[in-house]
Amino acid sequence: MSGALNLTILYEQDPDSDWIVATTPEVPAVLSQGKTREEAREMVLDALAGMLELRATEHEPLGESAGTEFLGILAA
Repeated sequence: MSGALNLTILYEQDPDSDWIVATTPEVPAVLSQGKTREEAREMVLDALAGMLELRATEHEPLGESAGTEFLGILAA
């Protein structure tokens, strides 16, 4: 099985500051901010990578392996 993982980055201007908040609705725990849209994008992608890395290290196998799959996430 192969396919793309499609995630949305939602950018919102914080009304109380000049910061742009970036969130990923599909992964609610991932959010960040930046002074520019580009910086907010870079920071939220870094937060996503960190969350995925943390979850991978916390994973305890349920039993015998049924295989693995590589997942490449392309960000535009």
